[in-house]
Amino acid sequence: MRSLFFNVLFYGLTAIFAILLALLSFLPGRKPLMLGLNAYTRSMVKIMQWVAGIRVHITGLENVPKHGPAIIAPKHQSYGDGIVLFSQFKDLSFVTGDHLEKFMTVKRILRKAGAVVIDNCGGSDARDKLQENAMKVHADGRKLLIYPEGHLSRIGTRHRYRKGIFFMYQDFNCPVVPVATNLGQRWNQNDWHKHKGEAHLEFLEPIQPGLEKDVFMRELEHRIETRSLELLDLNDLGHLNQDDIGLLAENEVARAKRISREAEEAPTGGSGA
Repeated sequence: MRSLFFNVLFYGLTAIFAILLALLSFLPGRKPLMLGLNAYTRSMVKIMQWVAGIRVHITGLENVPKHGPAIIAPKHQSYGDGIVLFSQFKDLSFVTGDHLEKFMTVKRILRKAGAVVIDNCGGSDARDKLQENAMKVHADGRKLLIYPEGHLSRIGTRHRYRKGIFFMYQDFNCPVVPVATNLGQRWNQNDWHKHKGEAHLEFLEPIQPGLEKDVFMRELEHRIETRSLELLDLNDLGHLNQDDIGLLAENEVARAKRISREAEEAPTGGSGA
């Protein structure tokens, strides 16, 4: 019953706030809209606790630079983790796929909120657009949220980290704050059923500018994945299947691209005689 009541409230209030935010988007400036987004996310965090019984503990906010631009790079396990993250910032920009723009109301909200909208198909054009739009956020000195995996990960699993975040890190020349979580144990991806219990979202020590690509990518993945696994509650599993812990998740498209890329990079030549 908790899940039913929560989902009714979640989808109902989301629809109401979508209308409100669309109206706020017509007001001058970004501040009214961002205040509305903050009110929405804070309300949802309260409903997660009071109705779904999900108590989220947020730690490490002192690791987020108080002034100037920074990149926030979280583990993405749940529709809920973005809500929790947004509730902690009054003005946070974010990277999202262009699939959301098919809804005109959402498109207007995204544009007014200063979201960095990229082509889900990726490629050099998407990278150029990401860089161009992200630099606008940098110029304003705002924080930018990007999920380095580019996917919702089933609790316990991980996807391969995309290199787009490195180019932003390089262009911004600012800290990247990794974020670990186990919220997926209580609210896994977009599952209807929610498990009551404790959950954690932790802002980790920032990665300072200046690292080479391979070093940065290894360090980012290590910090996020290691701490996220440490946060798993093995006494109250919730959605967690212990066989999934540490599993690399790939869909068929991603697997085919990886195999093709590895084949192209493999050394050629005969076996010798």
